[in-house]
Amino acid sequence: MTRGLRLILLSLMLLCTGLAAPARAEVVVSFYSHDFGDRFPHAFIVMKGTLDSNGEVVDANYGFTATSISPAILLGSVKGKVESSEPDYIAKSDRQFDVTVDDATYARLLAKVAEWRDREQPSYSLGKRNCVHFVMELAEVVGLKVDRKSKLFKKPKSFLIEVRGLNPALTDPAATPAP
Repeated sequence: MTRGLRLILLSLMLLCTGLAAPARAEVVVSFYSHDFGDRFPHAFIVMKGTLDSNGEVVDANYGFTATSISPAILLGSVKGKVESSEPDYIAKSDRQFDVTVDDATYARLLAKVAEWRDREQPSYSLGKRNCVHFVMELAEVVGLKVDRKSKLFKKPKSFLIEVRGLNPALTDPAATPAP
């Protein structure tokens, strides 16, 4: 067997066993909307993947909502909270688009989530600081263009469709499998 043939065979064996190159770790951030109903938040993110730096598996989701849903929301600011949704709620929601991020961007996302979680109360305002404003800021963290003067801050699905339109590189979620 010639030296060249041995190298080719060795390369093929390494490729077949997955030893040729380590798998690239990544975190996919999915932006979701949920049509209006009695469960909140109506706009949120889901993060899944693996960090490059330490191999940590990421499986988290965050949205922002009022701590109590009442007519007071219509009158001004009320207490707000960052919360995670149950898998059934996510499954019944609409994934609008995905963005793959590196470890540094993931860390910035967590910092932005913490900023919203730790805001002085009352922190929720239907017109100024709702779930759509929350995902808008997270979209900016991952490098997406947003319209900060959008008229869609009370329409989560429409707002996220607008963001997708402002960022032509984003794909239609129907064309890609869920992460």
